[in-house]
Amino acid sequence: MDLSNNRKQLLAAAGGLALVVGAGGVLLGRTVLAPEPAAAPAAAPAAAAEEGEEAEHGPEGFVALDESKLAAVGIQTETVAAGTLGSEIIAQATVEPSPQGSASLAARADGAVSRILKRLGDPVRAGEAVAYLESRDAAAFAAERAAARARAQLARAAAARESRLYNARVTARQDLEAAQAALAQADAEARRTQTAASAAGISADGRYLILTSPIGGRVTATSAQLGAFVSAGTELFRIANPNLIQINAAVPAIDARRISIGDRAVIELPGGGTVAATVRSSTPSLDAETRTATVVLAPAGTPAGLQPGQSLRVRLLPRDAPGGGRIVVPEEAVQQIEGRDQVFVRRPNGFQAQPVTVGARSGGRVEIVDGLEPGAVIATRGAFVLKSQLGASEEEH
Repeated sequence: MDLSNNRKQLLAAAGGLALVVGAGGVLLGRTVLAPEPAAAPAAAPAAAAEEGEEAEHGPEGFVALDESKLAAVGIQTETVAAGTLGSEIIAQATVEPSPQGSASLAARADGAVSRILKRLGDPVRAGEAVAYLESRDAAAFAAERAAARARAQLARAAAARESRLYNARVTARQDLEAAQAALAQADAEARRTQTAASAAGISADGRYLILTSPIGGRVTATSAQLGAFVSAGTELFRIANPNLIQINAAVPAIDARRISIGDRAVIELPGGGTVAATVRSSTPSLDAETRTATVVLAPAGTPAGLQPGQSLRVRLLPRDAPGGGRIVVPEEAVQQIEGRDQVFVRRPNGFQAQPVTVGARSGGRVEIVDGLEPGAVIATRGAFVLKSQLGASEEEH
């Protein structure tokens, strides 16, 4: 009886164990064979991260750079135009003051320098006094002016008296006409002496000759010494306005014949960058020493940093020059990237490296045969900086 009960208990335990194992197998099978729902959400952030990284880095060959940072990293741009090396005339030039931007202050009469109001480099306004000269000629001018004024006043009184007598039928008409003629002559003499005194710069008290500047600018040269006696015509000061300049280019005779008034030109600034200009005039004859013609260029606006006397280089672009479907750019604009010649073209928020086909090179300029269109804005000076940033960005990416 006991054996029978024990056997029943063992069978019941074995059946329960079998049920537990079976249920575990079913659960394990469902766990292993069912799809993983968590994998899809994990893949979505990865794809979004890749898209965000691509948007941040831009397309291949793109260097992100804000407009405000161009000057800080030393990058300058230039708008390219159609042309060839043969169509450009490269010449050396000098910055000169324009005729309205330079003035020479000379003594208008003999005298001694008694006061010097401006020194070398000082700013001067138009009409401002620069120096005083004590002169006997000034006293003579003042005496002439005073005598002429007195004679004019006397003639005016005589003419008025004759007019009253003529109206009262006391004197003849010819006496009135003679008095009026004398008045006109006296007034003319008074105006002459006043003009002469003003031209000489006579002071109100008639003691000094006053040197005044006809233009605004700065004192660029002076030879005045306090107490020194100077003769009439001696230059004592030179005034120049740095905002009123012109560029005088020395062009060989064979090239000067190709240039016309109104032709475009490009001024290469000493510190980098360029300024547009136009041909204002050209000398019909050659310089006896250099055998070159002088072409006068008028820059657009007032380029900063240009001072009279500076030397620089200009590029003249005659209107009738053949274009040839090519473009000429500075040689430093072309960079070797992965074994190919490329230029960096300005794009919103950065620069895009663009492959080009290079032609002839000369004088720091290079022809672009293919790969670039006129009107594109490219990086010139500092293009190597963009190349370095592009390499660093690709390595990081």
